[in-house]
Amino acid sequence: SVFIGVAAMPFFAFIHGMLKTAYDYQIRKITVPIKGLPEKLNGLSIVQISDIHSGSFSQKEPLKKAIQLINQLEPDIFVFTGDLVNNKSSEYTEYIDIFKHIRAKYGQFSILGNHDYGDYVEWETAQSKRENLETLKKYHRDTNWDILCNENRILDIQGEKLALIGVENWGAKMHFKKYGNLQQAYQGAENISTKILLSHDPSHWDAEVRELYQDIQLTLSGHTHGMQFGVENKWFRFSPVQWFYKQWAGLYTENNQHIYVNRGFGFLGYPGRVGIQPEITHIRLVAAG
Repeated sequence: SVFIGVAAMPFFAFIHGMLKTAYDYQIRKITVPIKGLPEKLNGLSIVQISDIHSGSFSQKEPLKKAIQLINQLEPDIFVFTGDLVNNKSSEYTEYIDIFKHIRAKYGQFSILGNHDYGDYVEWETAQSKRENLETLKKYHRDTNWDILCNENRILDIQGEKLALIGVENWGAKMHFKKYGNLQQAYQGAENISTKILLSHDPSHWDAEVRELYQDIQLTLSGHTHGMQFGVENKWFRFSPVQWFYKQWAGLYTENNQHIYVNRGFGFLGYPGRVGIQPEITHIRLVAAG
């Protein structure tokens, strides 16, 4: 009977991950030291969510509670870092009215992820695939999100400038299609001292950002979901996704540059999470010593 009990443990973990953990949103508070941060940007707060994958949801009430949690944080800036749907824009229509209630003082911004282009399903025509993407972009705007497609926004915050740069999907791993053009997205932000990049796939950071854009102090990514499976505690962190992605969850720093990888808001494939909970990230910028 001991062996039966041990054998059943993974089964119960996966059931628990579906019934309880799938919508058990964790607010992760993090402080990021930014070199040369202007005094008026010190303490600026950003809330990030990523990987909504609306086609996987079966409940709405937990989502409404999550939006309340986000708004209670009173962010200065809200960002969504890609994968709004699994495959088609129609998956999101019934959720616009929920997510459009997110509010941030200086605006809500978003980018596309690899799942947003419709690359993983068959389309009758190339035109219908293009129309799907245009509809999805419209849905971002209907949600009151300013979608950044290889472009930037210069925000004026108490007289100081902050460049928010958004690239389309650009991955260095697993043969994902590259739609991102950081050179184009960066144009016009050259002289802004504080730069934050939204880039869905964290492999972009090592492959291009750190090498060519050393003045981008913070990159915000998602994509990995922490594989929705793993162990995270004070002493130990493990997920199989770390065999594929060097930066897979949380904050990583190299030479005054940071990347934060959000563990994802939704889920894909397995409709739950075991050990890696869905995440709302609350980031505070502080001046580096």
